[in-house]
This record gives sequence, structure tokens and C-alpha cells, in this order.
Amino acid sequence: MDISTTARPTPESGAISREKRALPKADKYIWGIYLFLLVFSLIELYSASSREVTAANVFAPVLRHGKMLLIGLGITLGLSRVRFKWLVPATPVFVAFAVAIGVYVLFKGQIINGARRSMSLLGIPLQSAELLKLAVVLFIAFVMSRTQERNGVKNSGIIISAGFVLLCGAILFSQGLTNTLLLMGISFAMMLIAGVQTKKFIIVLVCYGVLAWAGQSYKHSHEEPESQAETEAILTTGHDLQGNIATHDRKETWSARLERWWGDSIPKYQQKIDAKNRQEMYSYMAQANGGWHGVLPGNSRETARLPLAFSDYIFAIIVEDWGFLGAVFLLVIYLALLGRAGAIAARCTKVFPALLVMGMAVMIVLQALFHMAIVTGVFPVSGQPLPLISKGGSSIICTSIAFGIMLSVSRFAGQKKKMKKNAETESAVQEELPDNMTAPNPTQL
Repeated sequence: MDISTTARPTPESGAISREKRALPKADKYIWGIYLFLLVFSLIELYSASSREVTAANVFAPVLRHGKMLLIGLGITLGLSRVRFKWLVPATPVFVAFAVAIGVYVLFKGQIINGARRSMSLLGIPLQSAELLKLAVVLFIAFVMSRTQERNGVKNSGIIISAGFVLLCGAILFSQGLTNTLLLMGISFAMMLIAGVQTKKFIIVLVCYGVLAWAGQSYKHSHEEPESQAETEAILTTGHDLQGNIATHDRKETWSARLERWWGDSIPKYQQKIDAKNRQEMYSYMAQANGGWHGVLPGNSRETARLPLAFSDYIFAIIVEDWGFLGAVFLLVIYLALLGRAGAIAARCTKVFPALLVMGMAVMIVLQALFHMAIVTGVFPVSGQPLPLISKGGSSIICTSIAFGIMLSVSRFAGQKKKMKKNAETESAVQEELPDNMTAPNPTQL
């Protein structure tokens, strides 16, 4: 008798294959936004990097930036395939790591643009601000999903979350007020999404405001004024006139920036360019040169004169390259990310994935809005990278992690119920979260 060697499928293997087929794909719109930003970043980094170009290798800045984008793409692709339930045990570890890096940088970090902002770990530069933004989102999602109650969030969850935000803000305070305000904005959004009661939300808002005012007042009272020559030396060499390394605590005057932004009665076009206003003045010139339709990438007039055109002021070069219409289109792209995240969050049955996807989107979009507002003069001058477009390793990596988490949530928790509701399909799309993190999503109520 012939014995066939062909393997016959068993009921168990058939069930596994059906489950694999039933597993949904990650959201194609978020993927599209992510890939668009990657390509756009390469184009604009090349256009804005004339200060870094050398005759030996014209494409060196783009190649370095492309390498970081490729690493970020790998991280995003990997996280998009990992079930977000594994973020539950990973969150405390990452939060502790981010806080430890932040504390170390606060006292021993490398000085960049007059402030201690980063450190090097195994040859990899780490910006404490980028890590702490991501840590705040993960921490609030972790805590508030555990402290849900029938009519909102328990007091303990609000106090712990707000306290952690203030801790991270204090760590970043010496780097500038923008990062602290950004952390507060992220926490506000996540509290609203988590269903924090209006009265409690107002109390948190007042506490944030009082502490921010007290910190700013203390900062202002302990600053020393700097001369024009001293400012020029700091911007050019990173050292003061005595040859000492200039730190933000002593030199970067927030009050002077606020005064120029709020109380300057002289029109910008009548002001002389000096060391204190050079960045913003050349930024305005670049934007004015862009007009409605721009001069197209590679034809920028101001990229050679604008300091930090490839990072903190890259939006000015984008406006010059693509004009007002191109800048508005980029703004719409970021806002579309927030809208798409909201649609995914509304389909999540549990609060934890809803907070994750919305928190990550708010972090990215709010940072983009801060960058654009600073460059266009809506906010006072400060340093804030444009997510996925500005040059910077830590910013690209952390933003890619955020995109990967959003894609994971869209794959495993934010799918429409198109398939038949049976045991196999339910096991394919439902997540197993701890019992104390299974509170229903308040955005569905």
C-alpha cells in the first residue's frame, strides 16, 4: 500500500492559519503619513544643510540623516508588529531609564547651544528632552488606565500623573521653558481623553500655572544680564568672554526673548540684525522670500546665513522652498495624523490603547505646532525640532517609536468589526491586559 508523504492539514493547523489570516493590518493612513515625512525630511535636510556641506562630500549631511531615518524606519516596522500589551511591563523600565538619563544630563550632560541637553551612551547621543516626552505619554497611559472609576479618574491617578509631569518639567527646566510647557500640554490632552472631571482638571491647570510662574520668577531673579559682545561670543564659540563654557542657567535670558516678542514696538523690518535677534530675523527673511509657491528645494537664499537651519529653524527653509501653500500642506499632514489617531482611539474598547495612540499623536503634533509657532513668531524664540524632519538622532528615534506604537494599537486594538464574531477572530484582535487595566474606553461613552 502506498503511503503518501504529503502532510495533511490538521484542524489545529487550519485554525492557526485562519487566525493569521484574520490578524488585521496596521493603519495605512498612519503609514502613509510616516513615509511621507521620511521622504520630505530627506529633501528638506539637503536643502537646509549648506552650512554643513564640504567640498569633500556634498551629500554627507543627507547620508548621515538618511542613516538615522533608516534606523527609525526599522524601529517603527518592528514595533508595529509587536502587540502593545508588552508595553505594560516595559513602561516602568523605560520611564526609569528616561528619568535617570534626564538627571544625569541635568548635572553632567554635554552642553549644546548653552545648555546641558544630551549625553552619549555606547557612542549613541541621547537627548533627555526627547526621552522624557515619550516617558510622560507612556507613564500617564499606564497610570490612568489603572485608576479609572465610574465617573472619571481617581484622585490618586491624577496626582501621580501630574507629579511625574512636574518632575520631568523640573529636570528639563534649565534647557528652556518650551519643553516644560510641551509636557504640560501633553498631559492636559491625555487627562481630557482619560475622562478627568472638569473640576479636577481646572485644579491641575491652576497648579501647573502657579508652579511655572514661580519657576520663571526664580529664574529671572537669578540671571545675569549679558552684553552684545558676550552674546555674540556664546553663539559663535559656545564660550563666554572669559573662555568659560556658557550654560543656559547663566546666559540664555528668557525674559529678554519674551520682551522682544511681547513688548517690542519697532517693526521687524526696521530693526538692525544683531547677535540676539539674528536667528529670528533671517528666519523671517526666508519665509518672506518663499512667497505663495516658494523657490523650490536647493534654491534657498537664507540657508547659508540662518543658524540651525537644519534643526530648530528648518520650518523657515520649508516655507522658503515651498511657500505658504506648502507650509499649510505640511501643517495639514500633522493635523491629519491627530485626526486619524482619534478615529483609531474611538474604536478601542479599552482605555489603555486609546490613551497610547492619542498620547503619541498629541506628542508629535503638539511639538510640530510649537516648532512652527516659534519659527513664525507666534511664540517666543526657543529650540524645538520639527518631528521626523529636523536633524537629530534622539528626536527621530523617539518619534519613530511613537509611530510604531500607534501602528501597533491600530493593528491589534483599533480595527472595525468586519469579521464574524467567533472565538477565533476575537482571539486574533483582542489584547490580554492585566485585570487592573481593562477599564472601558471613556471616548466611546
